[in-house]
Amino acid sequence: MLPPAKLAVGAAVMALATAYLAYLGASTSWRYYVHVDECAQTKEAFIGQRLRVSGRISAETLIVRADRSRATFTLEGQQARLPVSCLGPLPDNLAEDMEVVVEGILQSNGELRGDKVLTRCASKYEADGERLSGQ
Repeated sequence: MLPPAKLAVGAAVMALATAYLAYLGASTSWRYYVHVDECAQTKEAFIGQRLRVSGRISAETLIVRADRSRATFTLEGQQARLPVSCLGPLPDNLAEDMEVVVEGILQSNGELRGDKVLTRCASKYEADGERLSGQ
């Protein structure tokens, strides 16, 4: 095989590998989240699946290890509750009665095993007029 042909084949392989890795990285960010109530209604369909669940941390259910490597709590929706166990780094502002999105895998026992917790900062989502009137 001629050197230009080898170079072209090598470049094509690299381009395909890069495109595949970019697709894998982007596809995880394309997933929408479900609310606790939706998750509870169709729990069987979500068992073993990777998903994001949005809800509020129930009062008096948050237990965080001292090294912040693990937390357990209950997510609540309008009608349903979901037990959550998270491994991995936790946000510094994680607290009870806070809206969060937990990414993880729903277990057959109904527990969500999370590996990522995203908190929502209410001040980021206020309209400019609301923020100004509060000052």
